[in-house]
Amino acid sequence: MGNDPSCVALALKVWKTQLDRADKLFGALSSEEVLREIAPGRNRVLYLWGHLTAAHDAMLPLLGLRERLHPEFDVAFISNPDRSQADIPSHEQVRGAWNVVNAELWKGFEKMSWNDWVQRHAAVSEEDFAKDASRNRFAVLLSRTNHLSYHLGQAVLAVKSDRA
Repeated sequence: MGNDPSCVALALKVWKTQLDRADKLFGALSSEEVLREIAPGRNRVLYLWGHLTAAHDAMLPLLGLRERLHPEFDVAFISNPDRSQADIPSHEQVRGAWNVVNAELWKGFEKMSWNDWVQRHAAVSEEDFAKDASRNRFAVLLSRTNHLSYHLGQAVLAVKSDRA
């Protein structure tokens, strides 16, 4: 990977671009629209949005930035499938958490140096990191950007299919 901070700058630019796209898409949806299914019998947009919020929240301690802000989202959006929980966070609760979590992530990203990015993330042991240094914070950023892009594509399909 080399010692090139421009790699981080590019990765952060891609993260920000995907996050801006998600903000635009999710931010324009009504409480009724977020209940649309991606496809018949599949996850709803609200579930994907909550899932992404929970995944981004989990990045905070993984990258050594701070403790999670909304660990309660895991029950509704990570460890259980859509519609399996009677009481899930509302559209407004997800919107608020999404905004706060992503603002905290960005604040942390801006403070990280190249050296910070190539350090091990919190889910890998020192022993395992010594065997494979690619299990670092930068790899987390890349994988979570792909995760965001994947689910954003699903959400776009739900919105477009309903408006067609």
